[in-house]
Amino acid sequence: MHEIVTYTSSVPFLAVLVSLAAVPLIYASSNRPNMREFWTLAAAFIKFPLVLSLLPGVMAGEVAEFTIVQISASPDIALKLRADGVGMLFAVVASGLWILTSFYSIGYMRGANEKKQTRYFASFAVCLSATIGIAFSANLLTFLIFYEILSLATYPLVIHKENQEAMRSGRQYLLYAMSAGVLLIAAIGITYSIAGTLDFNPGGIFGGIVLDPVLIKVVFILFIAGVGVKAGIMPLQSWLPAAMVAPTPVSALLHAVAVVKAGVFGVIRVVGFIFGPEVMQEFSLNLILATFSGATVILASLIALNQDDLKRRLAYSTVGHLSYIVLGVALLTPEGFTGGLLHLSNHATTKICLFFCAGAIYVNLHKTKISQLDGIGRVMPWTMGAFTIGALGLAGVPPINAFVSKWFLCQGAMAADQTIILGIFLLSGLLNAAYFFPIVQRAFFRPGGKDLEKHGEASPFMVVPICIVATLSVLLGLQPNLFLNLYDLAAGISQSVFHLPAVFIASGVWP
Repeated sequence: MHEIVTYTSSVPFLAVLVSLAAVPLIYASSNRPNMREFWTLAAAFIKFPLVLSLLPGVMAGEVAEFTIVQISASPDIALKLRADGVGMLFAVVASGLWILTSFYSIGYMRGANEKKQTRYFASFAVCLSATIGIAFSANLLTFLIFYEILSLATYPLVIHKENQEAMRSGRQYLLYAMSAGVLLIAAIGITYSIAGTLDFNPGGIFGGIVLDPVLIKVVFILFIAGVGVKAGIMPLQSWLPAAMVAPTPVSALLHAVAVVKAGVFGVIRVVGFIFGPEVMQEFSLNLILATFSGATVILASLIALNQDDLKRRLAYSTVGHLSYIVLGVALLTPEGFTGGLLHLSNHATTKICLFFCAGAIYVNLHKTKISQLDGIGRVMPWTMGAFTIGALGLAGVPPINAFVSKWFLCQGAMAADQTIILGIFLLSGLLNAAYFFPIVQRAFFRPGGKDLEKHGEASPFMVVPICIVATLSVLLGLQPNLFLNLYDLAAGISQSVFHLPAVFIASGVWP
């Protein structure tokens, strides 16, 4: 393990700022769609290299820090950014997929003739700034502020259509999000009174402190309820399927890039960097987390089986797969933690592929129900071929990337001697196949109606991003370190949280 060296750099702040800076330019170009979309793409193409520029340093044990505002004399009370390993993993995935989502959004919004496109692209930009802010937050206070900004910026996207259903879903989302914020504030306040710090620290911040068993469980439940809303942990998930009323690129943003991933990222921070494995184990906090997340994995999969609406089936699939990540973290084994971290990125690429496909089907064929998809593989072969790759991946079929993270999760369950959790992972894989494969069977092996004959593929703005994420899913399954050292990043994070020797990365459980 490299000795961690911190240095001051404005790059993390610039990575947050760049898409915020695009917001006034997007509004100023409201009457010039091409220019408005240029600013959207420009911000995406600037943000990703800024984030990537920090990656070599992180891999070498260097952590960039930037203090935005020092709120009090105490160094712990500050709005501060830190580009550590876990933050880099989230930021690289979010900023990279934002480029593809921006192109896809242009094709979708034009193809569907959506109104209020300026507000859409502006809100989208704020969401990504908040997401990178969450990724690079150095402490709980900074995390909370960006977490709430993300909640508020997502609201205009959820209510985009402004019909009765959208407004109802928006109110439900806002109620859940604001309630979660209140719980987080309470948890953060109690944490500071106990530990005297809000900084994220690998292995936790409660070491050497005599802890009251009841109080520490209350604080943990407050934290998990606060971040569990966005993470879709049952019974806090009902806002998520309801939010599918939003345009499909928003669904992709919610489910793959930003909002729900911010929730599971929060769980990772709380477990690995606030409580730490020793405190989690000592007070059986991992059992609380494993119980709720394990139940969520199975129940969400069963509910997905009964959904005819394609986006709602994908939504419940997301609920289940988010709890894969949480369950992996709750195992408190390096393999499980690594698997959870990898599934954060692997689920992002496969699920965004599936939502992109759903959007292309809607724009091109105006079909939203699975029962309407007979034969569409013949007229949209690229789209449905990519959908098949995403479906195979989430079902755990090699060589798609989600197989890799599921492999680690199963290794983690065996290392923890948790046969029930291993059974949950295996049963969920079968349920994934049960709710995904019939869609593929309908698309390619059933005759379509005559109305399909006049249709072809959707706009290249949509199809090209679909094919790119599908290809990425395969390549990252064949070699997880191929592009962005995702395995080394995930293993290095587990190494720091569990205070392991560097040999864990070298030997690991993956060739």
